Amino acid sequence: MYSIFNTNEILVQLASAQFGDEGVQGTSGTTADGTATGNTGQVATGPFGDNFFPMLMLLLVGMIVFSFFGGRKQKKRRASMLDSLAMRDQVLTRGGVFGTIVEIKPDRVVLKVDESSNTRITVLRESIEQVTADTTS
Repeated sequence: MYSIFNTNEILVQLASAQFGDEGVQGTSGTTADGTATGNTGQVATGPFGDNFFPMLMLLLVGMIVFSFFGGRKQKKRRASMLDSLAMRDQVLTRGGVFGTIVEIKPDRVVLKVDESSNTRITVLRESIEQVTADTTS
């Protein structure tokens, strides 16, 4: 065991001498677990300090909480938009079809898509993406 620690110290001294740190020779050592120590005998910390893992966990928890509340707000806004659908509202479906609401059923909506030929289509209420214009009168 003694020869391993001596070998590590020699390697550290050679590496520091090779890279121009002559003043550092003989000041660094190793602990029993192989980590480098300085003059004071303290174990060298990583580049982010000792608190890296708790900071990472706090950041992940924060991201999860913010994404949860953001999705909740968007769902509420969409549900209120679907509940407030009325006759003669102009809407856009997820398929890219523009139409005017002619009839509203509990789970479906009948849209008039062409005035000249009186073409109507029935779509699911959830497939309405947005209300483009309110023409309630």
